[in-house]
Amino acid sequence: MSSIFGNKRGVAAAPRPVEDKIETLIGSTSRLHGDIKTEGTIRIDGVIEGDVESASNIIVGQNGKVLGSLRAQKVLVAGAVRGNIQAAGGLEIVATGKVWGDITITSLLIEEGGLFRGQSIMRDEPPPEALLAPTVLAVRPVLPPESGDPRALASVLGT
Repeated sequence: MSSIFGNKRGVAAAPRPVEDKIETLIGSTSRLHGDIKTEGTIRIDGVIEGDVESASNIIVGQNGKVLGSLRAQKVLVAGAVRGNIQAAGGLEIVATGKVWGDITITSLLIEEGGLFRGQSIMRDEPPPEALLAPTVLAVRPVLPPESGDPRALASVLGT
């Protein structure tokens, strides 16, 4: 089975997309406070306290930690994220990955051992008709006046 980043499951490869090279690397000894916005792929092996936005991909390495929101085309989490994630192209949480926060995504892959705590919203996917709430109509019983029931006259008069 392939991941959303193109790697085969079970293959011991570095968690990163095949099609994009990493333009920004936050090393394992780095700790940043503040927001980051980039056009290219970013890999986080250190700690970021702030929001991260990429027009491409975000990779949170096994030792990486993010305390803030992530927004990108694709997001791969092998470390820890405490914050909301928006991934237009999909989110992958590998076996060592942990996410605490709400996610807005188009596809989701969680490997066995991966952790996700929060709410998920699948974008651009209308609910199936079978799951739509049925329309409930208020119905009053209509009793014939000759039934002798005192409610019969009330039902005819609409009171």
